[in-house]
Amino acid sequence: MKKNALLSVYHKNDIIEFAQELVALGWRIFSSGGTAKTLREAGVSVTDVAELSGLPAILGHRVVTLVPQVHGGLLAAEEHREELRQLGYPWIDLVCVDLYPLKEETRRSGATGESVIEQTDIGGPALIRSGAKGRRIVVVDPADRMRVVEWLKSDQQDEVEFRNTLAAKAEAIVADYCLESAWFHSGGAFEGTIASRVVSCKYGENAWQTPAHLYSTDSQDPLALDKFVVVQGTSPSYNNWVDVDRLLQTATHIAEVYAVNGGGSTAIAVGVKHGNPCGAAAGPDRAEVLKKMMSGDPLAIFGGLVMTSFEVDEELSESLVGKMLDGVVAPAFTPGAIAMLRRKGDKCRFVANPALSGLVDHLDQTPRFRWVRGGFLAQPNYTFVPDFDRGHIVKHGKATAAQEYDMMLAWAIGSTSNSNTLTLVKNNQLIGNGVGQQDRVGAAQLAITRAKRSGHDVAGAVAYSDSFFPFTDGPQTLIDAGTTAIFTSSGSVKDKATIDVCAKHGVALYMIPDQVGRGFFGH
Repeated sequence: MKKNALLSVYHKNDIIEFAQELVALGWRIFSSGGTAKTLREAGVSVTDVAELSGLPAILGHRVVTLVPQVHGGLLAAEEHREELRQLGYPWIDLVCVDLYPLKEETRRSGATGESVIEQTDIGGPALIRSGAKGRRIVVVDPADRMRVVEWLKSDQQDEVEFRNTLAAKAEAIVADYCLESAWFHSGGAFEGTIASRVVSCKYGENAWQTPAHLYSTDSQDPLALDKFVVVQGTSPSYNNWVDVDRLLQTATHIAEVYAVNGGGSTAIAVGVKHGNPCGAAAGPDRAEVLKKMMSGDPLAIFGGLVMTSFEVDEELSESLVGKMLDGVVAPAFTPGAIAMLRRKGDKCRFVANPALSGLVDHLDQTPRFRWVRGGFLAQPNYTFVPDFDRGHIVKHGKATAAQEYDMMLAWAIGSTSNSNTLTLVKNNQLIGNGVGQQDRVGAAQLAITRAKRSGHDVAGAVAYSDSFFPFTDGPQTLIDAGTTAIFTSSGSVKDKATIDVCAKHGVALYMIPDQVGRGFFGH
């Protein structure tokens, strides 16, 4: 018995080839409107839905396929075949549909309620859901078309699983579509996300937290985690993926603050432990940058994760050997570098993404969600970048160009570390990062302690504080250790005291209003 397929797509790319493959397999094609026209012009035999239903398209083509002759053919179960025959309705075995580009419209500047409604598909989602409920072959993602053809040409193994997988994917796409409409028309009162599982982790943050997975929202962002490829080593753990996301925040902020302030392109290397940078450096010489990053805190980086904005080769790997790294993330690796850095049991992951070689203009712009009991919190991403010449920064004293460059690096690190944070940078190198402290003077003391234990001389370093100093003990601690410039926010009732103590010791103090540029992260 000849099988029937209904094709109704907004985007016509590759639909001709798909239809031709189905016809070659003996299928009958039903279609309507623009899809039918496209197929006929390509020489594909098509039966118009209007012929099937006996009804023309109405309401400016708004109602075409919303008829029992179509939906009955999709929803009917085996026990309904005789009823379909008596009604003269075809059993539809496959439905291929995509949807009006609703999200393009809702995210367009100037979109209105009317323009969004006009781009809201009704017939498409209805066809998809009827096909899914009827457990037909439902093709919504164009990437699945040829996969379906190959399956049809094969012995069609695991048919139930194959159909279920396509149906579930189709339902998810429709859910995302409806959610987008609800989000727009409610002004954001309804929020959520639909994502697909792309990686299964051995366990979550702890071994008893199973199952654990990485999901993708099918973002077009070239730095989205699903765009990273493991070229060697065991599959990254849940904690590894968290660290990659944190590394991206720090690395992209370094690139962006330099770009905003005319710093130009530079090599970047960042190392993290539990998400927080314990090594970071930037500059024109890749070998020097990598060496500085690894020597920032040699104890903390042991077992950490490293990210670079440049390919890692054998020569550069010399700086990484012997540190028992959990992973290295880079645009690419030479085979020799992988051979040098591999660990027993392949416990060092080598993760590549060519997009890392161009980090400017790649701050993550998507909203941030945090699950809390009974719901989630939502906020914009961390997209503020200070402009040292044309922004809100008030300069008390004048730092040298080199000090300002160090301030930029310190800001990028400190504003992507768990607050409260106090960050020390010297000569384009992170030398001490005091993170996650409940008091600011404690953060200053921790940063100094970590710098000194790693063999760094704090004299001449610059400091970044992710919020204002409530008392003068914080800046005084930094000054006593030899810090010569400080970048912080203003907004404390003790601001004048902080300004005075820095002026007294000849320390340049740059301040940005707390409401404009506070750098809390991971609160």
